[in-house]
Amino acid sequence: MIAGRVWKFGDNISTDLMLPRPFMLRPPEEQKLAVFAATRPDWVAQVRSGDIMVAGRNFGTGSARPAARSLRNLGLGGLLAESINGLFLRNCVNFGFLAMECPGVSEAFEEGQSAEVFLDDFTVLNRETGVRLKGVPIPGALLELMQGGGVFPILEARGLIEPLPPH
Repeated sequence: MIAGRVWKFGDNISTDLMLPRPFMLRPPEEQKLAVFAATRPDWVAQVRSGDIMVAGRNFGTGSARPAARSLRNLGLGGLLAESINGLFLRNCVNFGFLAMECPGVSEAFEEGQSAEVFLDDFTVLNRETGVRLKGVPIPGALLELMQGGGVFPILEARGLIEPLPPH
């Protein structure tokens, strides 16, 4: 189970807002400081480890930039959205950031409420209101990658590739 404070976002949130172009070539630790700087400038300073993003439709639209890594590096517990852009979802898997589609989630939560995410049955609970929703199940292999840190850490742990040098 994952539990955390909710941060709400709307529809069609672009990866450009999560990882702005001027930060593309900077180290990942610097990239995470720019997340949503254009639309919510103090957000990064307010986020706590385990917090959960709740969003509308087509979250992660835009380019293939590694924005999911920046969200993971902020310590977020995950993303719940009405729908997630396919390319962004793949990057969530690759970089080990939990992302699940959950119909009705944007209406079920207000910012600041608490969410519990149960990955055994893919349900989501609003602690304050008691509303329980059914998320879209994540295939086992993809869930393993999301929870295991992403593709490279899993391959390293299995001895299939050499560890990457530090940045």
